[in-house]
Amino acid sequence: MARSPWQRFYEWGHRRRRLYWSTRATSLGRPTVSIGNLHWGGSGKTPAVIAIARGLSERGASGEGRAGRSLRVAVLSRGYRRRGRGPLVVSLGDGPLVSVDEAGDEPLTIAEQAPGAVVAVGADRRAAAALALERAPDIDVFVLDDGFSHIRVSRDVEILTFPATDSFAGGLLLPGGRLREPLENVRLADAAVLTGLERGAEPPADFEPTLRLHGFGGRVFTSTLRSELVGGPLPDRPLLVTGIARPERVARTAAAAGLECVEHLRFPDHHGYPPRSLRAIESACARHRYDAVVVTSKDAVKLRERWSATAPPLLELRIEAAFGGDFLPWLAHRLER
Repeated sequence: MARSPWQRFYEWGHRRRRLYWSTRATSLGRPTVSIGNLHWGGSGKTPAVIAIARGLSERGASGEGRAGRSLRVAVLSRGYRRRGRGPLVVSLGDGPLVSVDEAGDEPLTIAEQAPGAVVAVGADRRAAAALALERAPDIDVFVLDDGFSHIRVSRDVEILTFPATDSFAGGLLLPGGRLREPLENVRLADAAVLTGLERGAEPPADFEPTLRLHGFGGRVFTSTLRSELVGGPLPDRPLLVTGIARPERVARTAAAAGLECVEHLRFPDHHGYPPRSLRAIESACARHRYDAVVVTSKDAVKLRERWSATAPPLLELRIEAAFGGDFLPWLAHRLER
């Protein structure tokens, strides 16, 4: 694929940045797993983080070595668009301790759906890790949410996620494509996970060969989506509301779950749902007499406290990642090294 001078310049900048931090990255003092992507948003990363945190907590390092001892997992996240930048503990494993405004939507979702896991946020993941260890010294492993580009922290296992519907994001950095890191950086990963596959579907035939072509030498895994409607029975006439990247994927999942959504209100990713947005939702409900509003988990954590008692029920379409093959045993084994 032809690359413009701008593409070459951006790639040079990424190489220089990684070279600079290659000898300066610091350890968090515990085995560290990074879950990230090369894309700008919407790669199925958050469900993967939740599934990994739950899997390690429930399975431990199964088999040899520690023989199934459950691991105390701590998830470290930036907390995009949260209030404040300093480190903050969102959960000690028993549910959220702070509001969504303080934590950010994704960390609060992780805190709700990964019981037992410590969740901490901060622009500086090293400071967040130190605070997490201060509050929970028994942490066994850190999981870096969106960690691939956060290269100030060293990691023991590097995992990249790729959405099945747009695996390589045009193959170019912005503005020519939808990548935020050059595709050649797949060579730095230990595992690549193709996310969001429909049940029974096969990965695209060119997925693994393309990874190998760009220098990837790790393991390739897949994960499928499974969904659950939380908060009430299946409605007859629901309105779908999303404030995430790739909303079309949620619409397909809703349809597969039997939800016949008449209308889909789409807001930008990480949308904060100010009063004007709430009014737009309420107006649509009144105009078309919807009997429920269906939202994603990331939207639900922001809307619950702001939801009017006179509005139709707010239902959460919870989307979970189910890893195929031996991904979790492979990861547990890597952490035992």
